Amino acid sequence: MAKLVFGMNQSLDGYVDHEAFAPAPALFRHFIEEARTQAASIYGRRIYEIMSYWDDDDPAWDDDEREFAAAYRAQPKWVASRTLTSVGPNASLLEGELESAVRRLKSEYEGEIAVAGPRFAKSLTDLGLIDEYRIYLHPVVIGRGDPYFAGPRPPLRLVSADRMDDDILRLSYVPA
Repeated sequence: MAKLVFGMNQSLDGYVDHEAFAPAPALFRHFIEEARTQAASIYGRRIYEIMSYWDDDDPAWDDDEREFAAAYRAQPKWVASRTLTSVGPNASLLEGELESAVRRLKSEYEGEIAVAGPRFAKSLTDLGLIDEYRIYLHPVVIGRGDPYFAGPRPPLRLVSADRMDDDILRLSYVPA
C-alpha cells in the first residue's frame, strides 16, 4: 500500500509561495531524486497548473532543470479539480468521490505518492488520508501566500529533522 506524503517548501511564517523563494541547488537535487522514486503524484488544480510548466522543454533550462522535468514527466499524476476538463501528458483527472478515489490509488500503488497543494492537502487531511507531512523550512519571512496548513493544524508527531543544506531543514511529521 502506498503512503501519501504532503511536502512543500515553507517560510518561517508558515507560507508556501513558489514565487517568493526557490529551493537552493542542493535541495533541488533532492527534489529530483524524490520525483524519480515517487510512485505517483496527486495535485490540486492550482498547483497542477503551476507544475505543468515542466511539461514543455525550455531551452534556457540547465541540466538539473532538464533532469527534474524528465522525472516529473515520467511519473503518473492525478489532478483533483471540479473545473478542469482535461489535463496534460501522463496525467488524469481524479474521478469520483475524493476519499474512495484516493483510497483506491493508495491500495493500487507501492511506495510514496506525493500530495501537492495546501488546499488540496487540507481536504485529504480532513479525510485522514495523509500519512506524512514534510516541511522544507526556509529561513525567510514572506508574510503572504497560501499557508502550508490551509486549516487547523492536525495533531502531529515529529519523526525526523534533517538538514538539507546550510539553511534549510526538512521536518517530517506523522499524524499523532
